[in-house]
Amino acid sequence: MSLTVAVRHRLGSLALDVGFESAGGITAVFGASGCGKTSLVNVIAGLIRPDFAKISVGDTVLVDTERGIDLPPHKRRIGYVFQEARLFPHMTVESNLAYGEWFTPKSERYAGRAQILDLLGIGHLLKRRPRDLSGGEKQRVAIGRALLASPRLLLMDEPLASLDAARKAEIMPYLERLRDEVQIPIVYVSHSVAEVMRLASDVAVLAQGKLVAFGPAAEIAQRLDLVPAEEREEGGVIIDMRVTSHDEGFGLTRLASPAGDIYVPGRIGPEGTPARVRIRARDVMLALEEPKHISALNILRGTVAAITPADAASVNVRLDCSGEAVVARVTRHSAAVLKLAPGTPAFAVVKAVSVSGPAEAR
Repeated sequence: MSLTVAVRHRLGSLALDVGFESAGGITAVFGASGCGKTSLVNVIAGLIRPDFAKISVGDTVLVDTERGIDLPPHKRRIGYVFQEARLFPHMTVESNLAYGEWFTPKSERYAGRAQILDLLGIGHLLKRRPRDLSGGEKQRVAIGRALLASPRLLLMDEPLASLDAARKAEIMPYLERLRDEVQIPIVYVSHSVAEVMRLASDVAVLAQGKLVAFGPAAEIAQRLDLVPAEEREEGGVIIDMRVTSHDEGFGLTRLASPAGDIYVPGRIGPEGTPARVRIRARDVMLALEEPKHISALNILRGTVAAITPADAASVNVRLDCSGEAVVARVTRHSAAVLKLAPGTPAFAVVKAVSVSGPAEAR
């Protein structure tokens, strides 16, 4: 189901000016703190009345200021998940979930409780109260409560920001299932490159209230100039791959794409399982000849497509690997010594990858 957003609104010194259209899946709204991410989703939710807006989900118009349409929040059928779970502390998990169902007439409900419990892995938590849940469990229950309202659209505002690394790792596979199995658009606010590149279908990049880039996650991932300085070390590319085989003796999974094969530790689903690989620019070395007798398993053949400045000492080198992009961050000195230029054949030696998919290795 498509999502169309066009918003212009002034909030103090911040002037929002954002417009995009997504075919569905997870649309990440990404940018540094204070760029207007939360203000944008609050306009979508109906919590802020904008100066100008046209917002629709599929054929349903939520707001069109030019036509005088402005559905109140409770009629927009939007699920909202905040940074904090905001569960009712005096209720059990089961009662919190039932509260979500209460808002939608039975004739309009499409979300089955059994399906949501299975999707989020929370069936065993029903009799507990929020005080007895971990941070990750609380957020999964909050997502379940939002989904059981059978929303047209799900808004998630930094849902992992309050969690530590272990709890984030716990909840990520559930968010991937949410993306792949729930057929409603999701707007996911984050300032984390790692989260966005792992989860998003499309990415809207904001800076000082303005939309500075929008497109598929794989394309936006290559634009390291869009990444806030504090997150730049996480920048790189994502490649959608597929499991082709397992090496049980050495505990490896082989993934394939037009760019070449990648080997990763662990078992990631059966053959044919899709997997998203994220390769950070800092984890790629370049060579003019195919390396021999080295420990790195992942070597991709390509051609230099572009070289752009990274900082005073470094450049980002983008390789075209049979139509897939791989970006390496190297020193200016190395680029000069190797005489790198567009059209130069080169090999990317990938030192580390981050992999996610429907059946991620445990």
